[in-house]
Amino acid sequence: MHSLSARLLVLTISFVMLAEVLIFGPSVARFRVAWMEEKLGAAHLAVLALEATPDGMVGEMLRDRLLDHVGAIAIFVRRGPSRLVLTRDMPPSVDATVDLMHAGWPTLIGEAFAAIGRTENRVLRIMGHSPKDPNVIIQVLVNERDLHVALVDFAWRIFWLSAIISLITAALVYFALQWLLVRPMRRITANIVEFRDDPEDARRSIRASDRSDEIGIAERELADMQEDLRGALRQQSHLAALGTAVAKVNHDLRGILSSALLVSDRLETSADPDVKRITPRLVTAIERAVALCAETLNYVGKEQPAFKSERFSLHALIVDIEENLILPETAEATLDNAVAESLEIEGDRAQLYRVVSNLAHNAVEAGATHIVLSARENGQNIEIDVRDNGSGLPPRALENLFKPFDGSVKVGGTGLGLAISAELMRNHGGSLSLVETDANGTCFRASLPQL
Repeated sequence: MHSLSARLLVLTISFVMLAEVLIFGPSVARFRVAWMEEKLGAAHLAVLALEATPDGMVGEMLRDRLLDHVGAIAIFVRRGPSRLVLTRDMPPSVDATVDLMHAGWPTLIGEAFAAIGRTENRVLRIMGHSPKDPNVIIQVLVNERDLHVALVDFAWRIFWLSAIISLITAALVYFALQWLLVRPMRRITANIVEFRDDPEDARRSIRASDRSDEIGIAERELADMQEDLRGALRQQSHLAALGTAVAKVNHDLRGILSSALLVSDRLETSADPDVKRITPRLVTAIERAVALCAETLNYVGKEQPAFKSERFSLHALIVDIEENLILPETAEATLDNAVAESLEIEGDRAQLYRVVSNLAHNAVEAGATHIVLSARENGQNIEIDVRDNGSGLPPRALENLFKPFDGSVKVGGTGLGLAISAELMRNHGGSLSLVETDANGTCFRASLPQL
């Protein structure tokens, strides 16, 4: 019963049997009515022998043969004012009466089930119009046991017929579903298991059929998903190799840059004015190179940044960013802290500092001269907006926004700033999004759930 095909077989048999049960009641009731109508028709034919005699009487032998042929105890016929009676002796007392002229189907169904379950014999009077002549009303006294035997025999015939139909129908449905549904599903399941063992092996991808139904759609979608997953794993493998390579190079590169910093420190003591003028730029460039190496290594590393939640003032955080923001020498940008001093948020202060600082630094590098940092409560969230008056983001940056190594605006940039900022906001259960960008400026929004 654990396989799909076995469950389908059992369900099909059950449903067919349920359908047979629903039609069993009307079928038994109809058989009972037909049995009684047959008795009325046979009784009418038997009474015609009385009409053929001058005095309306027949001999005992013929009377008994007529009653035995009908299977009745007594017969009463009324046509207008005339009445005919065919009986052996004094008729026995009647235990129950069935009036076919006025009985409804619910009543007939209930009486049919009662007749099947009743074992004792009763004298039953059947009343109704003659099937041969609607103007003739006939009453027939019969033993109910005869009706009980006929009903039980009919019920067993219905049962066995229903069982045979159920088995044949279930077998046909089983083999049809086995061919159309179960076999393709087993093929898809086996392919998923095989693909899981080695998803990078292209030979393990499913070969989609030309079917236009849901199975065919599932096969084609599975094939596309496997191809996409294989590409993602290939890219992940390349990124892992890149991370390993960066980790190996990082130590040596830091040593080289440290030597360069030592040389630059000695250059600062030089009396040459040109050397003094160039040395700060050289130091800044070397420090940025070190930061870039560390940033790249952190991004491609497997470990997530440690999360240390605390409650702090967002206004004070913006003040720290304004005081410590390193601007290019040619930049003349001002930061406007529009955050209310009473607004407090909960999160990792260092990570949020990095997010807002990255957004402000990107705005300055994009040519903005004025940056407004504001925040407001929106339901259960705190929305931090970083708006600048720059010239907006170019189309290439919009297409690859938040994608590392693709979303940079400046030449030679890595695009890691926005990618890392978005990841840090996801660590907080929030999000980083672009609100608007045009020739008048750009606005980024960091949404942070307030716990």
